[in-house]
Amino acid sequence: MLQSVADLSISYKIFYSVLLFSWTVYLWEAYLAYRQRKVYRSTTHVPTELGNIMDTETFEKSRLYQLDKSTFSFWSGLYSETEGTLILLLGGIPFLWKLSGVLIGRAGFGPEYEITQSLAFLLLATLFSAVTGMPWSIYNTFVIEEKHGFNQQTLGFFLKDAVKKFVVTQCILLPVTSLLLYIIKIGGDYFFIYAWLFTLGVSLVLVTIYADYIAPLFDKFTPLPDGELRGNIESMAKSISFPLTKVYVVEGSKRSSHSNAYFYGFFKNKRIVLFDTLLEDYSPLNKAGEPGAGEPGLEPQPVPEHSWESDSTENKAKPKNKKQGCNNPEILAVLGHELGHWKLGHTVKNIVISQMNSFLCFFLFAVLIGRKELFTAFGFYDNQPTLIGLMIIFQFIFSPYNEVLSFCLTVLSRRFEFQADAFARNMGKATELYSALIKLNKDNLGFPVADWLFSMWHYSHPPLLERLRALKRAKQD
Repeated sequence: MLQSVADLSISYKIFYSVLLFSWTVYLWEAYLAYRQRKVYRSTTHVPTELGNIMDTETFEKSRLYQLDKSTFSFWSGLYSETEGTLILLLGGIPFLWKLSGVLIGRAGFGPEYEITQSLAFLLLATLFSAVTGMPWSIYNTFVIEEKHGFNQQTLGFFLKDAVKKFVVTQCILLPVTSLLLYIIKIGGDYFFIYAWLFTLGVSLVLVTIYADYIAPLFDKFTPLPDGELRGNIESMAKSISFPLTKVYVVEGSKRSSHSNAYFYGFFKNKRIVLFDTLLEDYSPLNKAGEPGAGEPGLEPQPVPEHSWESDSTENKAKPKNKKQGCNNPEILAVLGHELGHWKLGHTVKNIVISQMNSFLCFFLFAVLIGRKELFTAFGFYDNQPTLIGLMIIFQFIFSPYNEVLSFCLTVLSRRFEFQADAFARNMGKATELYSALIKLNKDNLGFPVADWLFSMWHYSHPPLLERLRALKRAKQD
């Protein structure tokens, strides 16, 4: 009796410690966002140092865009934190577990089919998350992004895309989860090793097949046509022994006018992907309103290792007052930066760090999974489902560790970005990268002034001014 009372007391302490830490993190994040909003509101004129970099009109547009995004983030963050707290306080997790048991019971499965019940629970939980998050996503896309000229989607296209993403996610998530739970069940004392190896294999497979089989379900990928740009990309890759096999252009303009580029693949099978909005000569957004500009996609005849079906009724190309994207030398400078991440081993280092962290987490999970008080803390008094244990330990118990790790990785990422800039500079592309960074900042309405604490905690890339100063010193040298 005394033991059960003591366990209950420990469970209460665990539960309210989790809630306290969650709100502490939220309030910290809200404080940082408040500091940054003060910067957005007070910095109404282009600083002297930025006079030759950003015009007054673009500066004001970026300020208002980031201010709207920050305000939206505050309210959506408050809702998310409140929702999560209510779910915990009202017993939402055990309720959903019991509901999933009822549903599989009607299909003829008893409580001994824990993995089946876990999959039903996971499906219901992700469905709940998708439904409650949909209004926020719609507002962000069709109010904020639309207001500032980035959204290229119609509501019909957006909803169809959301359904497709949900279905594809379930097709991957449910089988992987069932296999992981099965491995944990039969793995014995060393199940954490087998579970870690399984998740490692799954991540490698997903990275390998994502751009070839998953991403094309959502976006159109076209080989970059033969020509000067493709030839220069292949020559630059060859000069640093990058095993490039294909270069694609992805039709990102049907969703948004934001731009990006990345490479992926393992060993001797590397591919580069460029967003059409990144390419000045190919972006449909530059052709909107021009005579003969009919097709939104890239036509070849006339014309996620690391990251920086379309028809005219589903997406819309909006005329721009100025050209978007970078010219060919600037594209090469951007790719020089991206290839620098590969040449300097940043990708491999990130994978190693990620897998070391994954192994540590599975080991600690093996240590903690037998602690009944962890389950009673969240309303599971009679059973200890493995999936619930994974959720409690990885999401709640590890949350302080996850926050520290996230900050450390942010610091490391900024260091990697400076190193990749230096790599592109050493390739003789300092001037082109300098101008490309300015153009991309303008195209994406990035605000170049940041609160130092907000920047230190959140920015995985160094602020624009810091990168430009480093490149400017190199150009002067």
